[in-house]
Amino acid sequence: MTHISLGIAGALGAEKAAALAPRLEAAGFRSLWINETPGVNALEVAAAAVRETDSLRVGTGVIPVDRRPASALLDDIARLELPEDRLTLGIGAGQTRRGALDLVSTALEELRAGTGARLAVGALGPKMRELAASRADGAVLSWLTPEAAATQARELHDIDPAGSAVLYARANVHPDARGRLEAEADRYASFPAYERHFARLGFGARDTVLPVVADADIAPRLAEYAAAVDEVVLRAITPTDDLDEYAAFLSLASA
Repeated sequence: MTHISLGIAGALGAEKAAALAPRLEAAGFRSLWINETPGVNALEVAAAAVRETDSLRVGTGVIPVDRRPASALLDDIARLELPEDRLTLGIGAGQTRRGALDLVSTALEELRAGTGARLAVGALGPKMRELAASRADGAVLSWLTPEAAATQARELHDIDPAGSAVLYARANVHPDARGRLEAEADRYASFPAYERHFARLGFGARDTVLPVVADADIAPRLAEYAAAVDEVVLRAITPTDDLDEYAAFLSLASA
């Protein structure tokens, strides 16, 4: 069974995450994933969501260990009293290119020794995905078509049948946020690492999103993604990031 979760930017803040989390849990979503954005500690936002819910899982997608080493993450987990059985700690190499695999591998080793939380690796390229499959509990995939997501999920499961292929899929649901969705896709496409990613796979950033206009919904496209991976994280793009807009997103997405 594929799980459906919600993703938000850490910049949304702990207060809004805490208000949103019970609604997310009541709507039957599996997890709340928090992107770590500059100046925001995603684990603090996750802890606020956990305190307001009974079983909702939280995940970080993903914390760059070139800026925040494993020791700092373990300190935060302890300080914030995050329940390890409800946490998926997603990490990535950040801006590191030379030695990125060694950096992430070392962080995984330290984290594995220090926490019982599930560990996931943000992985664009094949070598990082192989590392995720062999050393972590899963991979956080992003900016993929359903076909590419299915291929990468199969590769992960060939190495670790129990591993989780988690896919971030950007969606706007409300038609007024279509422009923001496309702007985010274009922004990512301009980053060198993602430019190489799209060139390698042969499609563009806008080919990987779930855009909604007034006369359509995301159900058909979401079903394609759900058939491809173990967990789909709907990265919510709303018109203004108002809390009520996220609540409406939940209502429409769950329907």
